[in-house]
Amino acid sequence: MKKIYSTTIINTGGREGEVFSPDKSFSYQVTSPGPHQENKTNPEQLFAAAYSSCFNSALELVMANQKITSKSTVKATVSLFSDEESGFQVGVVLSVKIDDVDRETAEALVKAAHEVCPYSKATRGNISVELEVE
Repeated sequence: MKKIYSTTIINTGGREGEVFSPDKSFSYQVTSPGPHQENKTNPEQLFAAAYSSCFNSALELVMANQKITSKSTVKATVSLFSDEESGFQVGVVLSVKIDDVDRETAEALVKAAHEVCPYSKATRGNISVELEVE
């Protein structure tokens, strides 16, 4: 496999610390999920941002390959669950809206994107990922 990109993010302090790139071009204070705290995020929000962006790019690639030029929006809802057996788990719901295509076409495009998206591949069989077409 040919590597096309690599990045490094460092965490100090776990869920009550910070995440940053070595060059400080990416830097966020992190906290546990709960009430909103000004200028802080949490790992679930970061994962939702990453997965929705990656999935939408995969969807755009699938649409481009089929000569479809519609605009798409992907909303990722990441939930943190308590699991008595293993502690904690995350689950994802990807809600996808594709302008100007019928539902059947949208569902086929979303299914194809789920096969292409690197985040979908990485999570397959590991966490619950639900696909919804709006």
